[in-house]
Formats: sequence, structure tokens, C-alpha cells
Amino acid sequence: MIVVTAAGGRTGLAVVRALRERGEDVRAVVSRRGPRPELTELGAEVVRAELTQPLPWSEVLAGADAMYLIWPNFDPDEAEGAPALFREARRAGLPRLVYHSVLRPQLRAMPHHAAKDVAEEALDASGLPSWRVLQPCAYADNLDDELPEVVARGELRSLWGVRTAQSLVDVRDVAQAAVALLTEDGLDGGTFEAAGPEPLTAPRIAELISARVGREIVAEDVVPGGEVPTAYAARCRRTMFDHYRVHGFTGSPRVLTDLLGRPPRSYAEHLADLDLPVEVLPDDEPA
Repeated sequence: MIVVTAAGGRTGLAVVRALRERGEDVRAVVSRRGPRPELTELGAEVVRAELTQPLPWSEVLAGADAMYLIWPNFDPDEAEGAPALFREARRAGLPRLVYHSVLRPQLRAMPHHAAKDVAEEALDASGLPSWRVLQPCAYADNLDDELPEVVARGELRSLWGVRTAQSLVDVRDVAQAAVALLTEDGLDGGTFEAAGPEPLTAPRIAELISARVGREIVAEDVVPGGEVPTAYAARCRRTMFDHYRVHGFTGSPRVLTDLLGRPPRSYAEHLADLDLPVEVLPDDEPA
């Protein structure tokens, strides 16, 4: 049985689905009370526990073969909370822990990267018998919710500029890589990058959306104004996009290809699986 934290989020749900498709028993950990049909319909056991409260974790981890530890995005407690959970996992005798980190956590100008860097250092010294780290790039899926508006407007508004690129990765590929790290032998002590197959600028993303929906989409540079916010989540977002604007956020797909046994999905392949309105361009109309 495998425990997955933050199981109601985008990553957690994808990992639970991938594990259940493989036939693994899953204990899905969520923080809010109430029905979670998206998890129970997959056949997962749903339990409620707070990541920052160690008391229930001996019960949560009872009988588990492994845990996939996802910390909620842009949460200020990760740098202290994740190492505390590593200690709880060791005390509970957990055989294997896989930590969901981020590509290049050493980029400490971004607070959420710095927190994951601290957590990775703690994991190395945790004394757990088996641990692995997955370091995904930014998700292709992060743009999905805004795509209907992008198509309707004919404009992709980019907070990271129009010059630098990102190696966007499909969350389904991240989930499949997580399954490999949770279930396969010979990977202990490894950190594994999960980057998409191509560097994508905002104009290139707009071109691919245009090809998918059959109408012109242009990329518009949206420069954030004002000072960097002081609130933690807002500061994370702002420093992240500021970094992307100057340096981009790209990585090699080689490691993810090896974990998957195939190339990662391209952004065009990601778009092909989405239900988007499609128009016929004038040049494609029958004579």
C-alpha cells in the first residue's frame, strides 16, 4: 500500500490515478473534511491528516510500503514541515519515501525552491532506509484552465515574457515517473529531473495553441508591476515569474525518458488531449 499526500491536488490526483491503474492500493491523504469522490471513485482509501501535525502520522503510515510526499504549493511550512515528516516516517518504519521536489531547488531566490532545497538536504540525513526525489519542471497543465479564455481572446498573456523558454511537462508523465520511483528497485538515493521534451517560449506556445484550435493566437508580454509582495505565496509567484523572465526554466528530458521508457509528451500532444473549441481557418475551407 502506498500513501500519497496532498492527494486532492493536481499532482496528487494524477499520482493516485496512475498507481490505481497499476493495481496498487493507495491511501490518499487530504487536509479537508468532506466527500472526495474524485479519489474514492478511483478506489483509494481517503484519510484526513494535517502535514504539519505529526500525531496522526503513525496511523496514516501503518502498513504502508511507501509514501509519495507532496507538499502543497507555495506553503510557508515546507522547509520545517517536510523534515519533520521524514522523522515521523523513520519512526514509523516506512520502507520507502519519495519526495516531490522541483527542478533546480538550489535557485534560492525563489522561496519555494529554497524550501525544497532545505527539505532535500534533510532527506539525505534522515536515516530512512530508502528515499528518492522527483524534480519536475513547470507543468503544461498549468495553462489549461486559462486556455478557453486564451482562445476566445486570441491572446496568450505571458507573465514570464516572450523571450525565454520553459520545458513544460505533462502532469501525467510526472505521475508515471512517480510510480516508477515508488515501486521499482535500484533507485535509492537518486534525484530525478522530470522535464518536458522541448524548450517553449510563450510565442511558440501560442503557435501550438493556434494549430490546435484553428485560429491565430498571439503571445502578449505582461510585465508585473510594483514591488515584490511580502505575503509568502504571492512572493513565490512573483519571484518565480521574475526568474523565468530573465533565465527561463528548462531542463533535459533524458532522465524522464528513461523513467518512462518513452519520450515525454510534447505540448502539442498535451493540447491534443484537451477539449478545446476548434475553428476551420479560411485557407482550410473547401473550395
